[in-house]
Amino acid sequence: MGDPNRMNTHSQLAAFGLFDARVPRYTSYPTAPQFAGGVGPVTFANWIEAIPAHSSISLYLHVPFCRRLCWFCACRTQGTSSDDPVIAYAKMLQAEIALLARHLPEGVTLSRLHLGGGTPTLLAPGLIRDLAGAILDVAPLAEGAEFSVEIDPNEVDAARLDALTAAGMNRASIGVQDFDPEIQKIIGREQSFELTRNVVEMIRARGVTSLNADILFGLPHQTQARIADSVGKLLSFSPDRVALYGYAHVPWMSRRQQMIPSDAMPTPEERLDLYEVAKEMFVADGYDEIGIDHFAKPSDGMAIAARTGHLRRNFQGYTDDTAQTLVGLGASSISRFPQGFAQNASGTSEHTHAIREGRFSTHRGHVFTGEDQLRGRIIEALMCDFRVGRAELADFGIEADKVDAMLIKVAEVFPGVVTLDETALTILPQGRPLARMIARGFDAYDQGKAKHSAAI
Repeated sequence: MGDPNRMNTHSQLAAFGLFDARVPRYTSYPTAPQFAGGVGPVTFANWIEAIPAHSSISLYLHVPFCRRLCWFCACRTQGTSSDDPVIAYAKMLQAEIALLARHLPEGVTLSRLHLGGGTPTLLAPGLIRDLAGAILDVAPLAEGAEFSVEIDPNEVDAARLDALTAAGMNRASIGVQDFDPEIQKIIGREQSFELTRNVVEMIRARGVTSLNADILFGLPHQTQARIADSVGKLLSFSPDRVALYGYAHVPWMSRRQQMIPSDAMPTPEERLDLYEVAKEMFVADGYDEIGIDHFAKPSDGMAIAARTGHLRRNFQGYTDDTAQTLVGLGASSISRFPQGFAQNASGTSEHTHAIREGRFSTHRGHVFTGEDQLRGRIIEALMCDFRVGRAELADFGIEADKVDAMLIKVAEVFPGVVTLDETALTILPQGRPLARMIARGFDAYDQGKAKHSAAI
């Protein structure tokens, strides 16, 4: 027999439409599908120039190449068996960094530097040194800054780890996804536990004490026993942070996902159970639950940020970085400024062509207007803290009656899982799986044309 409490929870969540809904992940507001033309290279350059001198910003550098394309991945990447396109792209990035330097105000430092992809560890040691040197010559790391790199255990060696640590990497992020060999084969990501463990040991041997790991629930043929086994193996590495992402099966958006059998996918109800099994294991091992899909050791900066109300959300997910500006370099990268969002050209050829002409490749984005920042902060607070305080919302210059009407409307749609009083709107623990749906209640943009991932 099933667990009666879990069955009751399923029934309550089903009544709100959780198992049928498709909603944004809300790593931004408005979400990327709402970006449009009107934000181009000139706007991007003006926003860079408006960064306060001697302030700190975040910088994201995108490397869109992989030696092999994992079928589960929906990121903007391209496969390459040759190093030639990677070398050419790295040279372009150096030119883009030089272009940034011509517009960046004096004394700007980096609170966060993140190399993502794709597979940044495709870069040869010399390219790593050159790129990191170019970046840090333009904007050095601030005191206490974090330099993180996404590492594919299948595509890294001692020389590249030496180059990364010499450049200042102090947080490594490894992709695990799942350790079950059958599941790995089905999703096109074969990566043994032993290989992953060896890479973790190599990272730690170089003095990198902060380790992130990604693991997925909702994969084909994934069962509660299988995910428990994978989580147990992951816990043996004692990562500082874990992202427990729901696999987003969107074969209409990502053609490579058509390689994954749709009939082997767990049902939405089974996905929730898989998440709960993994969550219970992380919590039992002493991790703090962070937002909707992260876990962190209590001593980690993200856990501290969650406890102190400083947790934020950006295009990489949850973060403890509070910088007002995130600059994205490389093809398809998205930047966030106090004025709005800007996205680079998605194709490497289009992006490279723009940089070679001496201009940024910005081709779309969004300028904040009206209630964007208010609604964005409400959504971020609900996604981070499951609570938004009324006092905080008074700072956005929107009439109190209008804000009240927004809060009341959402509270009425989610009775029993949301409370509203004179101080705050709060999502109750039993309603947290509905967080993305509740956040959508504050989204003023039409989501009808965008095909989002499942709500659970």
